[in-house]
Order: sequence, then structure tokens, then C-alpha cells
Amino acid sequence: DKIGALPGQPNGVDFNHYSGYVTVDSKAGRALFYYFAESPNNSSTNPLVLWLNGGPGCSSLIGAMTELGPFRVNNDGETLFRNNFAWNNVANVIFLESPAGVGFSYSNTSSDYQHTGDKSTARDAYTFLINWLERFPQYKTRDFYITGESYAGHYVPQLAYTIFLNNKKANQTLINLKGIAVGNGWIDDHTGYWGQFDYLWTHALNSDETNKGIHTYCHYFNDKDPKECDDFIIKAYNEPGDIDGYNIYAPLCQQDSSSIKTSYDSVNNFDPCSTNYMSSYLNRAEVQTALHAKVSTWDLCSDSIDSWIDSPATVLPIIKNLMTSGLQIWLYSGDVDSVVPITSTRYAIQKLKLPVKAAWRPWSTNDEVGGYVEEYEGLTLVTVRDAGHLVPSYQPARALTMISSFLQGALPPA
Repeated sequence: DKIGALPGQPNGVDFNHYSGYVTVDSKAGRALFYYFAESPNNSSTNPLVLWLNGGPGCSSLIGAMTELGPFRVNNDGETLFRNNFAWNNVANVIFLESPAGVGFSYSNTSSDYQHTGDKSTARDAYTFLINWLERFPQYKTRDFYITGESYAGHYVPQLAYTIFLNNKKANQTLINLKGIAVGNGWIDDHTGYWGQFDYLWTHALNSDETNKGIHTYCHYFNDKDPKECDDFIIKAYNEPGDIDGYNIYAPLCQQDSSSIKTSYDSVNNFDPCSTNYMSSYLNRAEVQTALHAKVSTWDLCSDSIDSWIDSPATVLPIIKNLMTSGLQIWLYSGDVDSVVPITSTRYAIQKLKLPVKAAWRPWSTNDEVGGYVEEYEGLTLVTVRDAGHLVPSYQPARALTMISSFLQGALPPA
């Protein structure tokens, strides 16, 4: 699975990377695609980290090529440049396209795409890990962490809990899971929606009238609410106008506009058209060949998964269970995301009613406030200042400081 070279990669690539398929169900012909970037230094001792993007149904190569991976795609859609703040500086990172039907991952049994949900996704991801560790046995006893964002607020705790149960069942440590970190994670429907609408209002994106209407008519955010609730929700989502909800202050992608001459060719200046460049790159035949992928059309988010059959309204009970097992649990949040905003995460944490262990304080990187941290009994909240939904895209240096601290079991530096 070792990659010789990726088309258009920059000079001086000083780490090993691998990609390919791991079968998770041989009878159904179901296989998941991964990209694995080892650390340039200390790869034999650095921890192993799994990264999952959300959706459900979006590709973790988004994380690899626009967020925390070692490369980003230039605006020619053909060449790559190095991300100096890649997480493989401090860990060996697996990016998994999950479930089958996402990205290059596939099933030969098309009915699988009608029966996909949280449960099957966790099951397949667990099988993937067990089989992947057979291929890379040097990682079998390595400290292992699961990270992800957005709908991975479901995936990450569910997979962690699956590992926890299976380790117990086998009476041995099959996977040496040490902690989980979820970024701008959707973890609880009720607080998720409240957090959205309060964020929109407090960030001058909604009118007082609309916010009042939601507080008056919406109580459940399901079909128990009266019709007025729906009307105000539609208003709340329309009022901000044409902005990027994933980063309320970011410019929109305007690819055909020659009037905008901004140069985005550095990792510190995130190009809003990045996903387009990545899409062009991953759909080139020579790139797919170099990645050992089946030659196919690659999409950011899956068209083939027709229905999502199970998704609990909350994963807070799972998070509670994981807290009792002594795992390190971080919820981090870019504070200019309105889709799964910091307010949603804070409201969800409030539901857990945890005692505070270390009071809210700023943390910093490069002599600037990078965000804020509050440590609760069993769980830590970290904000990343001026980061959108895809935290490492907008704030790569701050994200690397944050994840390095997490992997060291320390709070981010004051």
C-alpha cells in the first residue's frame, strides 16, 4: 500500500505514506479506503490517530487534503504544497473514508447503501481497525486516539464505545484506545438546534423577532412543535443571506471572478475554493492510480448512500459511559462556525452537569490567544479562536498546538 509519489507532490517529502483498501465484509464485497501519513520524525514512538469527517457520508480525505493532512492542493488542481502544521508532525494519522459508498470506499452489494446508519458505520470502522492493524502490526500496542468533526460527534464516541466493549469481551487489549477529540461535533439534537439559533442571533445574523419566535414556539425541534416553529426556523436559516455558515466571516468561493486577486497559496490563508481543487485532483486518473484506488468518480460527499437508517437523538449517554472508563475526552470548537457552533457544544456539556476542575482561561500559541479552555471532571472543552467548522483549515497553527496538547494529556499552554 506504500505510495511511491503523489502526482505533483512538492520536493523533500520526508515521511512514508500509504493508501489502499481494507476489506470489512468479504461476503458482501465491502471495503473501506484509507490514506495513512506517518510522522517524519519519531514515527516509531508517536501515537496513532484516526481522523473521521462527518456528513454523514462525507469523505475524510477532506481532512487529509484541506485540513490537517500533510498536503494541500494548489489552485491548478494538479499540484500539492506542504502543510507545515499537519498533524502527522506529532502523530501517525489514518484518514478513513467511511462508511462504504463514501469517496473511494465501496460495496459490491448495492443494498448495503440502503441499510447504512450509525450502528453499521461503527461496526465496519471497528473491523477496519482490527484488519488494518494486521497489515501494520508495529502499531498494535501503540497509544491510539480517535478524532473527527461535525457528524463525527456520533462516529467518534460510537466507535470508541465499540472498541471499549470488544476489548472487554476479548479479555485483552485489542486496541489501545487512550482518548477521543471531537471538533464542532453534533452530539445532541436538542442542544444542537438551540445552540444554532442562539448563535445566529448573538452574532447579528438573525433578527430579534425570529429569535423570539423560536423561543416561543419551538420546544422539541421535532414534529411535536407547532407549525409556527417551522416557519421561524425557515426564517432563521434564510436571514443570514448568502454567507458561508461554516465560517461566518470567510469569503465565498468565486472561482470565475477575476476581480479578486487574493493569493491563497500559503497554508495560513485558507482558499474558500479548496474543495474544488481537491475534487479536481482526486478525480485525475494518475492520482487514483498512485493512491491504489479503484478508478472511479470521487465525490466530497456520497451520492450512493440512499438512506441513513439509525441516528440517535443524543450521544451524551455514550460520552458519559466513556467518561467512566477513564478515557481522555476533548470537545473542541472553532468559534466562527454557525452550523455546529460553540453554543451547541456548551449547551450539550451543561446537560451533563459536570463539576469544573480547572476554570475557563485563555490558551495561546505564538504569543496570541489561540482560544479558551475549561476542564470539567472527565471532559475538556477547548475553543479555537477565529476558526470555522473545519478548524485546521482556518487556524492550522492553533489546531496543531491544541492537538499536540491533547496527545500529551496536557491542557493547551497558557
